[in-house]
Amino acid sequence: MARRATASYDERDVKVRPGRGSRPRSKLRPAHANARPGLVTAVDRGRYTCFLDGPPARVVTAMTARELGRKAVVVGDRVGLVGDVSGQPGSLARIVRVEERSTVLRRTADDDDPVERVVVANPEQLLVVTAVADPEPRPRLIDRCLVAAFDAGIKPLLCVTKADLADPSQLLATYAPLDVPTVVTQATDDGGIDPSPVAEHLRDRVTVFVGHSGVGKSTLVNAMVPGAHRATGAVNVVTGRGRHTSTSAVALALPDGGWVIDTPGIRSFGLAHVEPARLILAFPDLAAETADCPRGCVHGADAPECGLDDALAAGRIDGARLDSFRRLLASRDRQAGD
Repeated sequence: MARRATASYDERDVKVRPGRGSRPRSKLRPAHANARPGLVTAVDRGRYTCFLDGPPARVVTAMTARELGRKAVVVGDRVGLVGDVSGQPGSLARIVRVEERSTVLRRTADDDDPVERVVVANPEQLLVVTAVADPEPRPRLIDRCLVAAFDAGIKPLLCVTKADLADPSQLLATYAPLDVPTVVTQATDDGGIDPSPVAEHLRDRVTVFVGHSGVGKSTLVNAMVPGAHRATGAVNVVTGRGRHTSTSAVALALPDGGWVIDTPGIRSFGLAHVEPARLILAFPDLAAETADCPRGCVHGADAPECGLDDALAAGRIDGARLDSFRRLLASRDRQAGD
């Protein structure tokens, strides 16, 4: 068997590939000074529906640019867009900038979950929707939504629906000491909701709607925004709970100015991100009486030597308001229930 000749090699036979990164990478990034401002109105599997102010106003579909990295973009974010912002079918713009958020509504899956979830960015109001009957009100869940609003610096508003089925006065009295504005709606003859009591509170504002399933939240949105076509569902006659109909948050423009953000029905509202001692800041009249509290006092009903108890005894604060504040504080430490 013939032996194969041994080949000889030298440096001329070695092919050197141009090195990647041989040019130093610049840390400068495009300023995108001409990026069009827009509002994120919906998010769906990596695609973002954005409303661009005019002229002309239009709706475009976008993706996030690589330079944003893992920065989350949510409904309500104000962003800068480049690329194809024509809004034509098949076009795709790029989100290159997320403006600083003025407010953020957060929640966690439960009170033991350390991971915060941003529900909506930049809301001015939180409309907590609850039915007076069918399904029955869930005061603990309402309390926890109010805690999230107070903590985030968002103005809360309570909307009681289905007042034609039962008297809402007892429920309204529960929240009167908190000075939370309330509106009451009734069903119309065609099965909808009369939106007029709510509309005056929402004009020219960005308002996020929250509430558990079946309370009429999406029905109210449909009444306020013609053509919204948000899915609605009936209440289960066995469990007394509503069926989840909205599956994701969406922002909708109000005909007379402003935006409403409809969110999926919730069954719990985790508050792991809320520091109990920070809640007092949403109640200036009570906060003014805590100067002499011991260090670390969270002002609960069982807090030793709390200055709020001395202020109550001296008649400087309202007892019903203190009780309501402490009820909200206690809701931070227990799961929402029926």
